[in-house]
Amino acid sequence: MSSTEKRVVLTIEEAAQRLGIGRTTMYALIKAGQIRTVRIGRLHRVPTFSLDEYVRSLLGDSTPLDRAA
Repeated sequence: MSSTEKRVVLTIEEAAQRLGIGRTTMYALIKAGQIRTVRIGRLHRVPTFSLDEYVRSLLGDSTPLDRAA
């Protein structure tokens, strides 16, 4: 398990890497409201649950993602 898998929030770049998309695409998803961010001081971070919600919405499934897979 890598260190980014343990963290609660990720940088924009780390979140994009986790989804396997580019930074520009990640910013577009955030701007469109498809991925939520939080502000910590002056920094914007992506909560890991927000990535889970986004993937779940793509699947059209409201069940929790299986983290064991």
